[in-house]
Amino acid sequence: MKMLVVDDSSVIRNRIVQVSRHPDLPDLDVVGTARHGGEALLLAREYLPDVVTMDLTMPNVDGVACIKGLMKISPDMRILVISALGDRKTALNAMSCGAHGFLHKPFTSEELVEGLKELLKD
Repeated sequence: MKMLVVDDSSVIRNRIVQVSRHPDLPDLDVVGTARHGGEALLLAREYLPDVVTMDLTMPNVDGVACIKGLMKISPDMRILVISALGDRKTALNAMSCGAHGFLHKPFTSEELVEGLKELLKD
């Protein structure tokens, strides 16, 4: 399955890419990384990823606007929000826009693996 990683932090993007190579996630292939939602939408149109990890607080196009855009490109895209914004309202808003899971920053590698495995189950 093709995966797109979206976060304005290069440290977080690199960590997600590294964790995506975990033996419990053999079906994931990272096809691109984006620093903001605008870049993510361009890459999504080009690669049509099956899975997206999405930060919410980013410059240019924020995560919620990007999720809405991704759902227009492909309603079957599976989106895992990974954000420091951990309140219930934020999570519910992201889910109502099309996200399928929510992981709070900071996160452990194990939490990310489990979140991605849950996403891939559906």
